[in-house]
Amino acid sequence: MRQLVTVLAVIVAGIGLVGADEHWWQHANFYQIYPRSFMDSDGDGVGDLRGIQSKVSYLRQELGVDAIWLSPIFKSPMADFGYDISDFKDIHHEFGTIADLESLAAECKAQGLKLVLDFVPNHSSDEHVNFQKSVNREEGYEDYYLWHPGKLLENGTRVEPSNWISVFRGSAWEWNDVRKEYYLHQFVKKQPDLNYRSAKVVQDMKDVLTFWLQKGVSGFRIDAVPYLFEIEMTDGQYPDEPKTGWTNDPTNPDYVQHIYTQNREETFDMMFQWRKVLDDYKAEHGGDDLILMAEAYTPLTNIIRLFGENGRAGAQIPFNFEVLSNIFKDSTAQDFYDNAMRFYKALPSDQFANWVLGNHDNKRLASRLGVSRADLYNIVLNTLPGIAVTYNGEELAMEDVFISWKDTVDPAGCNTNPKEFMKYTRDPTRTPFQWDDSVSAGFSTNSTTWLPVSPYYKQNNYKLQKAAPRSHLKIYKALLRLRKQRTLREGTFDMKVVDNMLIYKRELADVSTIVVVLNFNKNRRVVDLSTVFDGLPLEFEIITSSMQTNYVDGSVVDRNSFELPADAGIVLEGSVKNGV
Repeated sequence: MRQLVTVLAVIVAGIGLVGADEHWWQHANFYQIYPRSFMDSDGDGVGDLRGIQSKVSYLRQELGVDAIWLSPIFKSPMADFGYDISDFKDIHHEFGTIADLESLAAECKAQGLKLVLDFVPNHSSDEHVNFQKSVNREEGYEDYYLWHPGKLLENGTRVEPSNWISVFRGSAWEWNDVRKEYYLHQFVKKQPDLNYRSAKVVQDMKDVLTFWLQKGVSGFRIDAVPYLFEIEMTDGQYPDEPKTGWTNDPTNPDYVQHIYTQNREETFDMMFQWRKVLDDYKAEHGGDDLILMAEAYTPLTNIIRLFGENGRAGAQIPFNFEVLSNIFKDSTAQDFYDNAMRFYKALPSDQFANWVLGNHDNKRLASRLGVSRADLYNIVLNTLPGIAVTYNGEELAMEDVFISWKDTVDPAGCNTNPKEFMKYTRDPTRTPFQWDDSVSAGFSTNSTTWLPVSPYYKQNNYKLQKAAPRSHLKIYKALLRLRKQRTLREGTFDMKVVDNMLIYKRELADVSTIVVVLNFNKNRRVVDLSTVFDGLPLEFEIITSSMQTNYVDGSVVDRNSFELPADAGIVLEGSVKNGV
């Protein structure tokens, strides 16, 4: 065995000495569903709630996930595919009805699956009744959104209040001819920003949380957290944001540093207030924990603050994007180690780690990190301590689908041009789930779907992988079975980098020792675990391994010598009583 590159042993924060789970979410696998693309029950080419309900048994009984999180399903003109909400307390007709949501919640509860909804608090649709009231300055709604008359130049021309730029390019300010003022929209112009300095906005959005809790959901994933607050005006004006120097394109969001429009101090207080809504609801109504998951692409120091501070609880799961944002196809074991441990070492001692490797806004795991490493990354996702978050289709190693400029519908792509759209569009990762080899991959009876199905769905689908002797799906299922065992929930954690391999041990006294080996090399390696950890069992049972290997689950390997192909991973378990 070659010289150790890095050695670090850590005890799992908040896990090492815990017995049976006190809270259901602490070691859960959360499965994100993009509803438009998961399962279509009525043949209109768009996924829906009844379609999701028809797959609850697949999710809970077959895969073994603990909770599902649904991307937005609320009433919407669909300018940003559900993130522009015209009624926060109703379901968009393409997805079904409130009754369908209640039916789904009941089915999830019956099968022991938690249901989490998206909460999109930063903005509404411009077709929301409250925006129309604000446009017309109705009493109580004058400052429900952020309005400004703009600046008057010396020649009398009226211009935007500041140089703030939208996430989707161009000015973040839009003129309204009725009110004769500009309104702020940090995303598309049909998504006006809510004003959280308005007490009515704050209370109304808390009421939205309570409304859906009453329908049977177990928590919320909060969208776009860093954008909630903007700097307050000084002398009636908003300051320009400083230029970055990264681009000469004044319509590109990278043109300015978003110091006045993101990560404002009030954001953290708002998170703590929302957590209190959930905790108060649980205290009044009983039942299991209600959880908050927070989406925030923001410096790690801010992620840590979102857990809570000064005795106030925040989100239980502020998404850890350190690995997702910084690991690529050519990344090494050391790269993964550095990014994973950056988050892990910053984690408060009373909180639980979470690991996110994919979602609806990023290229699929197999496309971003390589098909050859798909199993490797699913292994690490599900065997690191704490919480795993899986994007639908990753269990099949689904890949991105090319969507032409003509067929592109995502505003992030549509707001660019035919030459650049592929850099920005999120359509390729949102295409329909590949269930089988029938029409539209079994997603819909309609041959035309809202986004095209992968042309390779007959070569990669759930039905095929379920029937195969070995498959990505079967590897994933083996990992989720293993997650239910005490060693992964309660055991210690010791991770090392050896010869561009990531090797870590999870151990629980008198239960078992689990060792994971991930080969980031482009050629095979012979592994001798006795040179990595002391006191290991002489033999290990193979729980599962990547598709590149020829190992059979349940067979035995010698700790002193076994082979691992390029880009492959393996999970081993042995009795701690057999150490030498």
